[in-house]
Amino acid sequence: MSHSEPTPQARTAPHDTEGNKGRGNAMALFVIASCQLMVVLDITIVNIALPDIQRSLDFSTTSLSWVVNAYTLTFGGLLLLGGRMGDILGRRRVFVFGVLLFVLASLLGGLSQNEWQLLSARALQGVGGAIASPTSLALISTTFPEGPQRNRAFGVFAAVSAGGGAIGLLAGGMLVEWLNWRWVLFVNVPIGLLIVLATPRWIRESERHAGHFDILGAMTSTIGMVLLVYGFIRAAQDGWRDALTLGAFGAAVVFLLLFVLVEQRSRQPITPLHMFADRNRAGTYGIMLSLAAAIFGMFFFLTLFVQNVLDFSPLQAGLAFLPVSAVIAIGAGLASQLLPKYGPKPFMVTGAILAAAGLAWLTLTDVNSTYLGSILGPMLVFSLGMGMEFVSLTLMALSNVTPAETGAASGLLNATQQVGGSLGLSILVTMYGTASTNEADKQIPAFLSQATPLERLRFERTGQLPPPFADEILTAGVSAAFVTAAIFTAIAAVIALIVIQVRPSDLERLQGGGVPAA
Repeated sequence: MSHSEPTPQARTAPHDTEGNKGRGNAMALFVIASCQLMVVLDITIVNIALPDIQRSLDFSTTSLSWVVNAYTLTFGGLLLLGGRMGDILGRRRVFVFGVLLFVLASLLGGLSQNEWQLLSARALQGVGGAIASPTSLALISTTFPEGPQRNRAFGVFAAVSAGGGAIGLLAGGMLVEWLNWRWVLFVNVPIGLLIVLATPRWIRESERHAGHFDILGAMTSTIGMVLLVYGFIRAAQDGWRDALTLGAFGAAVVFLLLFVLVEQRSRQPITPLHMFADRNRAGTYGIMLSLAAAIFGMFFFLTLFVQNVLDFSPLQAGLAFLPVSAVIAIGAGLASQLLPKYGPKPFMVTGAILAAAGLAWLTLTDVNSTYLGSILGPMLVFSLGMGMEFVSLTLMALSNVTPAETGAASGLLNATQQVGGSLGLSILVTMYGTASTNEADKQIPAFLSQATPLERLRFERTGQLPPPFADEILTAGVSAAFVTAAIFTAIAAVIALIVIQVRPSDLERLQGGGVPAA
């Protein structure tokens, strides 16, 4: 069967008219876009629920970061393997399997009664997302013919990917406020089941291609990153001299070195190491790693701050973050329009500097801060820079790549974003833990000196300080985390300034119209 035929198989479209073709294409795109929306919004929809999850399942602030990391680590670590599975086993078959796995994990997560049940479910969600997401993108190429139809389909897919975060913020706020945090996971179940039921009707199976699964490469990289992240979070709780902390770091180094050796010898490596041989592309991956580390941390800690210190409801918190999505879109649109004239480097440098400035501004946050006076401005500056970065990084990641390796290059950029976010968040959590512990050493004596006997007894039983003192501890930790996040973005700016070198031939190609849509 031809790859360019846009309609479903004959049994699903008995009358092959132009009307049926258009309806079939529209429904196929709806199914594919719905899956991508479900996977993308899962990060932000859960972020809004973090304070409620923390209270319900008794997470510490440092261990709470695993609710994010368990998803992003498995998602990023297995993303390239998921794409390979679709090529070898058939994209529709793998797509349905990935969605079903995501649905099962969401159901188990919503039913969780303790930390480990939820974290296991979130990790399984990441596996399902890593299988479904790259396959859904590949299905566009299988379903739509080259030209305007495919371009429009990619445009819808990109819009859903960009808008999913904003939808997740609103949906998460409404579900947590009107129901409870479990529904941010339960909501995936009916959506996923509808996608599974519709897929055989509207999407045809792709041809299978001979290939090799680099299971060992996927496992060694994912385990190595999990151990590295665990080492940082353990250090925040138990110190750098803790035996398990040191053991985790040592084991992480072993697994990551083993991963490199496996990739060098694999016939079809999951991570083509020669992709890093190109200076611009290697610099692009480094910038994405640094920026993802900052943006994941910013959302994590601001979500806790606005709900715990500013007393925002979940819905108010979701609304508070909506300007971020809007300004990112503005920055991306600006970069898309001006890239052919100026090239990507100015936007990569400027975007990183703006992001660093916004985060540096957020380091001034204290218990007296307000949303309009202290939070909104820095978020908008940061978001404008990130919008410029996303378009520029995508363009540079795909420059000088053969058509056969385009999927690997873009997939590696996405994987770098997820892994960088997880690693960066764990480092920020470590900084948070150190600063908040130091602040607690000041606040606990201050509280005890004025506490009533009943308040002392309550503190001895729960170990929790009342809001005025607890807010000081949380704010000190959050401010320290933003200092580290600002350093990450400053590193991205240095890489963009020194490493990225756009040749005249690259600029000529950009002027020919090869700029990705915002």
